[in-house]
Amino acid sequence: MAHLLEAVKTWVQSFIPGGVGGYAAIFFLMVLESACIPIPSEVTMPVGGLLASQGKLISYYVGRGGGRALLLRYGRYVLIKPHDVERADEWFARYGPPAVFFSRMLPVLRTFISLPAGVARMDLRRFSILTVLGCLPWVTALAVAGYFLGQHWDRVLTYTRPLEYLVLVGVVAGAAVWLVRRRKASRAAV
Repeated sequence: MAHLLEAVKTWVQSFIPGGVGGYAAIFFLMVLESACIPIPSEVTMPVGGLLASQGKLISYYVGRGGGRALLLRYGRYVLIKPHDVERADEWFARYGPPAVFFSRMLPVLRTFISLPAGVARMDLRRFSILTVLGCLPWVTALAVAGYFLGQHWDRVLTYTRPLEYLVLVGVVAGAAVWLVRRRKASRAAV
């Protein structure tokens, strides 16, 4: 039996290549396991976690390695001044851990929080732990909602579509307000 499990483990690990195909393979293997085919999620999901961590850590390392220098050098093209980078550093030093934790539960923010965490040189272990802890409630809530909504999923999409548009409008409006304020401040400084 142990030999058979080792063979399945080796096959699963070879089946999941890196990159986007890796996520599709993980999804496929998890579906097979749910269909009573003995593919161990104990092997599949850790590989999925590895792929996910590489994506989050890439953004973190971009921010840590050169993000600050890029912001200082080219930030003016997107209306970010050196003073803004310093203020962001101070803010992240004060609120960084809760920002990482809570942003993992918020649309849009969860995508980008790795970059400022890297720029602020947040401790990698702390960043990783907060990322996992912040993702757990969100992922669990989505999975539980999906489980209970099951066959009524098309009805749910009817009600959530306006919320998606509302979030999108909010993000665009927030970006527009920020841009207008930045331009006014830039003109006033000249």
